[in-house]
Amino acid sequence: MRNVGSGERRKQLLALFALLLLAGFAIGGPTGVLAWSENLTALDQREAQIAQLTEKRDALRNRVMLLDPDAADPDLASELVREQLGVMREDEVVITLDEK
Repeated sequence: MRNVGSGERRKQLLALFALLLLAGFAIGGPTGVLAWSENLTALDQREAQIAQLTEKRDALRNRVMLLDPDAADPDLASELVREQLGVMREDEVVITLDEK
């Protein structure tokens, strides 16, 4: 049997410690095996949020296209002017509804 010197023994223990540390991070670290389910849940939430924001972006894009200065939708332009500026014609009557 070979007699291992104290320096070499120390190197082996240090290597073993480093290997165990890496294994610990691989299992329990922020990107380890135990964090996969949390990461998958976060991914699902982000994908749902992206879908919602994509839908909102598409609606805004449609509204912008309707407000194109060269071919604005008259109904939308009239609605925006009335809403933003409070402008109405003399022959119009305003009826307010209580929102519940």
